Amino acid sequence: MENPSLQFQSKTIIIVAVLLVVLLSGCASTPEIQPQAESQSPLINYALSLQGIPYRSGKDTPEEGFDCSGFVKHIYGKHGIWLPRTVSEMASALPSVPPSNLRSGDLVFFNTSGNTYSHVGIFIDNDKFIHAPSRRTGRVLVSNMSNDYWRKHYVGARRPSPH
Repeated sequence: MENPSLQFQSKTIIIVAVLLVVLLSGCASTPEIQPQAESQSPLINYALSLQGIPYRSGKDTPEEGFDCSGFVKHIYGKHGIWLPRTVSEMASALPSVPPSNLRSGDLVFFNTSGNTYSHVGIFIDNDKFIHAPSRRTGRVLVSNMSNDYWRKHYVGARRPSPH
């Protein structure tokens, strides 16, 4: 018969391991948000339909993958709105939006590499935005702007027209 103390330790280790997996998976990203026919714009629904497409530096198609600006340019291009190709060009070309006036479809910009405008995503609503974050993350996904990382690196928003 197994020692009761060893049984307790084994169960405790299993419980701790399960809790650790649950906690770590909660930090990864926001669960996938499904496109909704009526509550969101066609632009946002299309962007959401591309969740999971691989991150590929310098690419801007669903077939090849996306980097952050390629993703944003592709989404807007599919809806008849031309945008420049790079993050800094987008930030320079578009009118600024105060944080209190963010609307679904606005572009949100971040300083992730020491350049003022080095990352871009598309604001959805409720502090959520969709983007192609990095080679490390590996895919298009939805993130929360109130996450410590994104909150600390946020540098502003711009509004493409019309939307």
